[in-house]
Amino acid sequence: MTEENKKTLELTIQLEPDIKRLDLFGPADEHLRIVRADCDVQITARDKKIIIRGKRQNVQNAVGIIERMQKHLIKSGQLERSDVVTIIAEKGQHPEVNKRNAITVYSPKSVIEPFTKGQDRYVETMQSNDLTFCTGPAGTGKTYLAVAVAVSMLKKKEIRKIVLARPAVEAGERLGFLPGDLQAKVNPYLRPLFDSLEDMMEFTQMRKLIDMDIIEVIPLAFMRGRTLNQAAIICDEAQNTLPSQMLMFLTRMGRGSKMIITGDITQVDLEKGQKCGMLDAMETLAGVNGIGFVGLDENDIVRHSLVQNVVQAYEAKKKRHKDE
Repeated sequence: MTEENKKTLELTIQLEPDIKRLDLFGPADEHLRIVRADCDVQITARDKKIIIRGKRQNVQNAVGIIERMQKHLIKSGQLERSDVVTIIAEKGQHPEVNKRNAITVYSPKSVIEPFTKGQDRYVETMQSNDLTFCTGPAGTGKTYLAVAVAVSMLKKKEIRKIVLARPAVEAGERLGFLPGDLQAKVNPYLRPLFDSLEDMMEFTQMRKLIDMDIIEVIPLAFMRGRTLNQAAIICDEAQNTLPSQMLMFLTRMGRGSKMIITGDITQVDLEKGQKCGMLDAMETLAGVNGIGFVGLDENDIVRHSLVQNVVQAYEAKKKRHKDE
C-alpha cells in the first residue's frame, strides 16, 4: 500500500431519497457490519447519511460497495445479506466505465449501466452501427444490454417497433409434446426476453406494447417473408441458427432499422455436422463497413460471482481435454 493510501480519510455518503435505512442497513445494521469488517473501516449512520472513516483505499472501497448496494436496492426493491456478500465479492472485478453510456429506459427508477469495459464497448458498438454481432458466455449481458438499447430507442421515438427473436432449436421433436397452443409451446424459449423487458418497464406497459404489436417476442421462424422498417431487431441465441436461417434473418432489415445478433458460440445445440449460422455470418461479413463485432468474456460476467467461477472451471476443463 502506498503512503497516500495509508492516510486517514473521512467521507460522508448522502442516501438516495427513496432509500429506507432499514432496507439498506439490514436488521440490526447487519449489512453495514459486513462492509465494516470487509473493508476495515469505521461506519457511522446518522439520519440519511453514512460517515465512513479509515485508510484512504479502504474508505474508497467501502464507498463503492455502499453505492452499489443502493443501486441494487433501487433496482430490485430489496437487499438481502447474500446480495451484500455478492457485491463485496465482485469489488474490483469491474473497473470504472464511461457513465455517458448509461441507457435510459421506461422504468423511472431504472437506468441501465454497463459494468465492465467490455460491456461499455458493446453499448458503444450498438449505438454506432446498424448491425452488431456480440458473442460471450452466460452472464455477460449480451441480451440484456441489447434489449435495453432497443427499449431506449423506442422511448426516444428513434424506432417504431422492437422485434425480439430466438430459434427454438432445443425443442426439436419434443415441441409437439408440450401442452397448450403454439404460443404456450414456444413461451419457455422466449421467457428470457420477457424477463429483460420486465426490468425496463412496468408489466402493464409491456403487455400494452405487445398487444399493440409495437413489441414482438417471437420464434425466429416467424421472421420469414417480412421487411422491418424503423425497428430494433434482436436475434438471441444466434449460435443455434443455420447459415440459411441467419441469412433469412439478416435480410429482414429495412430502412431506419438497427439489428443486434447475440450468442454464446461455446453452447451450440445444433445437430452434429451442422454449421453454425452465427459463426458463418461473422466470417462472411468481416470487414464490411457499418457492422460491429464485440466479443465478451468471463471478465464481463455480472451475475452472481459464482457464475464467473463456473465458466472459468469449464474453460479449464476444456483446455485440459485439448492438451491430453
